Amino acid sequence: MTDRTAAPRPMLPPLALGALYLCATLAPLALAWAGARPPRGVWNDLASGAGMLAYSIILAEFLLSGRFRTISGGVGMDVTMRFHQLFARSALVLAMVHPFLYAGPFNPAMPGDPTRALSLTFDMSALWSGIAAFVLLPAFVLTSMRRDDLKWRHERWRLLHGIGALAIAGLLLHHTLKAGRYAEDPALANLWIGLFAVATLSLVWVYAVKPAMQTARPWRVRAVVPAGLRTWEVTLTPDGHDGMRYHAGQFAWINVGHSPFSLNENPFSISSAPGAGPDISFVIKELGDFTNQIGQIAPGTQVHVEGPFGHLTIAGRKAPGIALIAGGVGIAPMLGILRQMRIDRDARPCALVCGAGQEAGLPCRAELDGFADMGVEVTHVLGAPPPGWTGRVGRIDPALIADLFGAPARRDWLYVLCGPPLMLASVEDALIALGIPAGQILSERFDYD
Repeated sequence: MTDRTAAPRPMLPPLALGALYLCATLAPLALAWAGARPPRGVWNDLASGAGMLAYSIILAEFLLSGRFRTISGGVGMDVTMRFHQLFARSALVLAMVHPFLYAGPFNPAMPGDPTRALSLTFDMSALWSGIAAFVLLPAFVLTSMRRDDLKWRHERWRLLHGIGALAIAGLLLHHTLKAGRYAEDPALANLWIGLFAVATLSLVWVYAVKPAMQTARPWRVRAVVPAGLRTWEVTLTPDGHDGMRYHAGQFAWINVGHSPFSLNENPFSISSAPGAGPDISFVIKELGDFTNQIGQIAPGTQVHVEGPFGHLTIAGRKAPGIALIAGGVGIAPMLGILRQMRIDRDARPCALVCGAGQEAGLPCRAELDGFADMGVEVTHVLGAPPPGWTGRVGRIDPALIADLFGAPARRDWLYVLCGPPLMLASVEDALIALGIPAGQILSERFDYD
């Protein structure tokens, strides 16, 4: 059987990623400092520095949000996207204070002051783009933070987000080159143009090049079967190619029944095992938008897949035991891991904890219970159990985690978590309180709020 486990691919370790980010965002400041222009008053240089740093952060944001596995592979896409959000807010603060830090007089250049070391300008041909960006940027960031409240479909929001980001970056490039005193240095001006070009090319790669590549590797729906209450397992088969290499526990973006150039795509965890063959499966719950129609997808429907992504995998991990903790549909990557462990005959001790509101909400219940025959300790937790329920009751909370994993023998296990954000935060804190090192806890969020 062909080995379909993902081959190692280059990815930046966290320290290298951080160093590269700092170099990219601080390079314009360093070049301005090293230039030949004489310094101005401290407040004016602080204003210029705040503006330059804000713009370099905004340009770097294009790469953080571009699904580049070389960037996100070492830390997880959820961490990369969280940094994307935090840096965007930092850029907003710097951009908002930038014009208010100037302390020099606004008037025409004084004789003997062609570089405006002593004066600023009201020349609107240089300022209009900065004013436009000053108005648009806070609206852009705030709508991104509150997009759930806007009730926009994901596809509409993603299109507006990409167009808005590029428009703001273009306005800021014009403002930087026309109004920026330090950008009169050709080296710095060329750096700004180069950084803007890289940001633009990243959008072209995401929205044009990668979709074009997907047209040569389509998939078809092979089966859609019930997996639980309003939950389905969708199985795809490769159409004319040998499938996708991935690790059990990773996820992919799938686009069902649309052109690969459309924005109708969503991320789902892969529930199949790479060692089982070329087909891939996803456990998907009806939660809104596209997923409400998931059970009606006809076999044979064309699908485009982008992936794999994520680091929620035990591949290459030498931990003496494995703990899998899932809430609701978060069971999907755990299924993939358990299925692959069965294929690999992985004999390490393993404990699986599944949480749901009601018994029908436990996806793939029969198969999960069946893993007990390979030594997996299966624990189901229900918030509203039916009469006669003999499993755990309540939530996956710190008390339950301490009861199941407080033994010293489980201190060195690898802990893999997937589920609602509040559950993940609670379980992570509980595990750390038990003395589990953070490096032995893997989690990945699809909701970054």
